[in-house]
Amino acid sequence: MATELTERLSERLSALRSARGWTLDKLAAQSGVSRAALSRLENAEVSPSADVLARLAAAYGMTPSRLLGMVEDGFAAHVRRDDQPISRDGVNGVTRRTVSPPAQALAGEVQECRLAPGAQVLQETPPVPGQEHHLILLTGALQAEVDGRTYSLAQGDALRFRPYHAVRFVTEPGQGAKYLLCRVSGGGPG
Repeated sequence: MATELTERLSERLSALRSARGWTLDKLAAQSGVSRAALSRLENAEVSPSADVLARLAAAYGMTPSRLLGMVEDGFAAHVRRDDQPISRDGVNGVTRRTVSPPAQALAGEVQECRLAPGAQVLQETPPVPGQEHHLILLTGALQAEVDGRTYSLAQGDALRFRPYHAVRFVTEPGQGAKYLLCRVSGGGPG
């Protein structure tokens, strides 16, 4: 008999796959997890190992902790700075601090991002196509390309978008950028 957490995780995994319009075969190709194992996971017949959870999270463009956070029952109202997870991507020169982590009971999450001078971040396919995003540039300058359209942002500017295709952020060689990125699930018609 599956635990409540296993059942919630299986529902979330099925919903993520359905939201992208992926078949089990497509997810198997994206994640390297067999179709049979994916079926058993989505039917709450088994719980994923840490390795399988990491592969699935990567296929969906998120961290394993974010994926698990999406199935938690409640949420902490107060998130202390020391408890906010930080991830660093040395290749792209970006640091992300999850200020307000995702929770099943909430529709949004907020990340504070720092992009090094002369850096570029490219996301060829958004994890959730059409998901509502709000970017607020706190310091520096940033060029943002969303679905083929380019925006030049200065300190204090905001950019609201719902990406369906590639998203790219670029900083100038002499100046980095610090920005808040807010993602809202289920925000309006897609």
